[in-house]
Amino acid sequence: MEKLRRVLSGQDDEEQGLTSQVLDSSSLSFSTRLRWFGICFACGVLCSVLGVGLLWLPKGTRLFAVFYTLGNLASLASTCFLMGPMKQLKKMFEKTRLVATILMLLCFVITLCAVFWWHKKELALLFCILQFLSMTWYSLSYIPYARDAVIKCCSSLLN
Repeated sequence: MEKLRRVLSGQDDEEQGLTSQVLDSSSLSFSTRLRWFGICFACGVLCSVLGVGLLWLPKGTRLFAVFYTLGNLASLASTCFLMGPMKQLKKMFEKTRLVATILMLLCFVITLCAVFWWHKKELALLFCILQFLSMTWYSLSYIPYARDAVIKCCSSLLN
């Protein structure tokens, strides 16, 4: 309503970009954001678990790779409800998690390539494992000092 008043009174001379218009029109309450985060995250976990269940079916490798990748993407997208899509994208490509983000997204794409174009089941399974590891490393970047703790733990196991 306020925007309509500004436009009608001639105070809104500048035209907003598409991103600003989308962000203005999609302001959700915190409880709604939290609910949709939970729903989206639960759907992601369900898809991933379903993918693992489909692995043992005949020709199940394709279904596994697709459902597992979709599950990871849904889980990743669920955080957009908590902080907003633009803030999520900015945080994803910050200097501290840039390599983890690129590796994670690359694993998503290469998993699907291994299944649909290269028809290599073993390679698809390997890239699903790499998806899990890259998602874990990416997620740890949001917890202060978690990556350092994991590196220290792994290095102590190797010594």
